[in-house]
Amino acid sequence: MGTSLPDIDFHRGDIRDADDVADAMVDVDAVVHLAAITGASQSHEMRERVEDVNVQGTEVVADAAEAAGVETVVLSSSCNVYGDAYDDDLDETSDPAPGNPYAESKLACEDIVSERDFTDVSLRLATNFGYSPGVRFNLVLNSFVFRALADEPLTVYGDGTNWRPFLHVRDAARAFAAALDWPAGTYNVGLDNFRIEEIAEAVADVVGRDVETDYLEGKDPGPSYHVRFDRMRERDFDPAHDLRDGITDLAAHFQT
Repeated sequence: MGTSLPDIDFHRGDIRDADDVADAMVDVDAVVHLAAITGASQSHEMRERVEDVNVQGTEVVADAAEAAGVETVVLSSSCNVYGDAYDDDLDETSDPAPGNPYAESKLACEDIVSERDFTDVSLRLATNFGYSPGVRFNLVLNSFVFRALADEPLTVYGDGTNWRPFLHVRDAARAFAAALDWPAGTYNVGLDNFRIEEIAEAVADVVGRDVETDYLEGKDPGPSYHVRFDRMRERDFDPAHDLRDGITDLAAHFQT
């Protein structure tokens, strides 16, 4: 049997085009704003494009939503805004220190939506992992699973002790749906925090192969941050997919 889908009006456009966005806002109660140039490390090479699409595009979306009387805008932000932080318990009141154009743009987008006359909810997502139709291979856990199955070594920049929060992509989708009913504000959203070396060990264990891990200690490992998710849990939201289940599911999809 086929899957029953709700009626969907599809508008193809550019978030930097005010007319395109205004057309999509007609009779809309809430907006989940996902459109952006992604990739923290690559963003250094395209600062102007990131500024143009992420920041200027969000200005257009926010203006159009406000003009159309939209009640709620949920923004996809990122825990990357905390930068290379050394506090063990970063929460939404901690001072951001974005270290790349992508993170800078997300912080600017949070400010943009907070200044408008609608309920603004900014979700600072942890690093996503897990299978989806548009699976990204530049995310560390996804890349590790693929390389392990291809009998290629896992490459870890630095000594592997840097912290990152993680979140299954399906839980990210659940969070956006749930956040439509949350009070205005900023929320860290994630499963838990793991050291990169722990991710490599978990992948090798779940895949069940002898996986070589190359530690390139002369390479910049990127930011290290350890994030709290108390505010998210106060809204009775808990991730449903754990790390090992996500690795198992990814491996099964890649193998087929």
